[in-house]
Amino acid sequence: MLLVSRPQPAAAHQAHPHMFVIIGWIVALSAVFGVFIAHGGNITVVLKALPFEMAAIGVFAAMVLDSLDGRVARMTNTQSAFGEQMDSLADMVSFGAAPALISYEWALKGLGRWGWMAAFVYISCAALRLARFNVNTAVVDKRYFQGLPSPAAAALVMGFIWLMNEMDYQGADMAWAMFAFCLYSGLTMVTNAPFYSFKDVRMKKSVPFAVIVMLALTIAVINIHPPIVLFALFVMYGLSGYVLYAWRRAKGMQTSVISTSTDEPDEQGLHK
Repeated sequence: MLLVSRPQPAAAHQAHPHMFVIIGWIVALSAVFGVFIAHGGNITVVLKALPFEMAAIGVFAAMVLDSLDGRVARMTNTQSAFGEQMDSLADMVSFGAAPALISYEWALKGLGRWGWMAAFVYISCAALRLARFNVNTAVVDKRYFQGLPSPAAAALVMGFIWLMNEMDYQGADMAWAMFAFCLYSGLTMVTNAPFYSFKDVRMKKSVPFAVIVMLALTIAVINIHPPIVLFALFVMYGLSGYVLYAWRRAKGMQTSVISTSTDEPDEQGLHK
């Protein structure tokens, strides 16, 4: 009898890069629910039991894992629709819900309804930003993001909390500053300002020696004082989109990263 091996479905070979997201998501949710149950379901007790510095470090770690997932998928040519949707859900938890909840507990709750509004605006804009990213993938210039990416927005919020805690400032003393950072980060996510995506950096090709030296120097500088350096870097990145937008507009160049709109032709004139 002639035995013929069955070919494996293509999807089976496409799922492994996205295990970074799945495993990280499961571990994070398991830890949260474990502490939640251990404290009798009191969310206030849970949040107060967690150091805000560790929460900030966790968000920055999620940024690294998020970038690795996408790059591994592109380098191995194993992208999948399932992975894209799982990545968006993980981003919503890590860079939308988590920063909004932590910033509210740290400082915004002292502002009453104003604090609730700032947290609501941030998490709503994060959801809108991710939804727009998914539907505009085919028509956006790959070199730029349309609006501030959600990981960078989370880095602004969590970096501010991390830095203020390092400087021994209490959340109640920085409530209005936290309010301003949440609004700025949230609203900048849904603007049309172009932010450089670094996606045109080819990792498969040989990297110039100068780039390796700059990378080593960057790591060394970050290690001097991570809260200050990381926060400063993301503040500059958070302003870079508006600087680039103003420069392009002054030069009479196209300011939008969307060149055409095939799905929604009625909106062609809205992105100039």
